Amino acid sequence: MFPLAWQKSSYSEEASSCVYVAAAPRGAIHLRESDAPNAVLTTTPDRLRPLISALKAGSLDRALVH
Repeated sequence: MFPLAWQKSSYSEEASSCVYVAAAPRGAIHLRESDAPNAVLTTTPDRLRPLISALKAGSLDRALVH
């Protein structure tokens, strides 16, 4: 097993839960959240790209209820 070089998302705030990403040598992308660092989601760039696009577009935002 090789060590992963985890990078914190630039969208994560300092004192909040942070999302980390690491790229494996064979192309897999690994994601984890700071509150559960041992729970790692593994995907490919082709599968991750549409999710990131939807997040940036705001299509997955939750409606705020007042």
